[in-house]
Amino acid sequence: MQNMEKPEGAMIKSNFINEKQLVKDFYTRLDKACETDIPEILEAFTSPEYLWRGFHPFNEITSAQEVGESFWQPLRGALTSLQRRLDVFMAGHNSITEQGGVWVVSMGHLMGLFDQPWLGIPPTGKIAMLRYCEFNRVDNGKITETAMFFDIPHLMMQAGLQPFPPQTAAHLVQPGPMTHDGLMFDPQDPEEGRKTLDVTNAMISNLGTWALGLPLEEELARTWNDNMVWWGPAGIGATYTIKRYAKQHSGPFRATFSDRSSTGHICRLAEGRFSGFFGWPNFTAVHTGGFMGMPASEVRGEMRVIDIYRRDGNKLAENWIFIDLLHFWNMQGIDILARTTAIHAGHETGANGAHP
Repeated sequence: MQNMEKPEGAMIKSNFINEKQLVKDFYTRLDKACETDIPEILEAFTSPEYLWRGFHPFNEITSAQEVGESFWQPLRGALTSLQRRLDVFMAGHNSITEQGGVWVVSMGHLMGLFDQPWLGIPPTGKIAMLRYCEFNRVDNGKITETAMFFDIPHLMMQAGLQPFPPQTAAHLVQPGPMTHDGLMFDPQDPEEGRKTLDVTNAMISNLGTWALGLPLEEELARTWNDNMVWWGPAGIGATYTIKRYAKQHSGPFRATFSDRSSTGHICRLAEGRFSGFFGWPNFTAVHTGGFMGMPASEVRGEMRVIDIYRRDGNKLAENWIFIDLLHFWNMQGIDILARTTAIHAGHETGANGAHP
């Protein structure tokens, strides 16, 4: 695990108003823009050395114009009347000393009418909700880095495709925090943020080893409330309570991987009762068989993950998770996106094919 700076001194003095306002202004301009103006707006709010990290098949892009042309314009053309529905908005100093910076985080859904194909996914003409979470680093009045993770398999399932075998937990459009207090546009009590970061770090320390020697449920109970909610990605699903989380995700997940690397994050922060982090990747592990119903590959794979947490008292209560499963399986030699959309296209033209 990377060394971390304690949330003291400068870390708790800033109210992040300027950085938050910049990102709010960016969203206002971007969300109202005509498709043709999107690349220009991205360039206006970002630095010349801009780095954008997105899920497969986009990966890393180092040009704001290319982000606009390859991601935003096709998405806006597919999901018409697109609106951003925020559930979490926060900012903070990065506690990963090697990376640093002030980051502004938003999470929610991009909702629109799915009127045109996107990435080969067929349109439905109905409401579609693309889960997303975005970390924006702000330096000197410009966005210099973005990590935007979005659940493409969730959108595929809304369109009637089945990219994965039946998942162990529930498939649903995920709500925001039960407490409805995730939109932190105003300054927050820094002491609350310190408490949240502390329990998040403790949870990561437990999770990063898988070797505490405790039964799984006892290990989880050290940092999680009994009635925790784990809002997992499509292909795994959402699960509720420590017992069901252990049964429906954590236990099966640990049983199907070996030789897990240490945890490595690019950004980790907290504000108020919320925290979040992302890595590129967060960790690697060898798939020994059974994950998401797939056979063993013995190939080391990368887990690119964003996690957002809500603290209740001195433990974590809710967790929203974004995992680039398309990237992970692509590393295992399975192009889930291409395979699933090709099968659909074959069905549409009367060709023979079977769902994966």
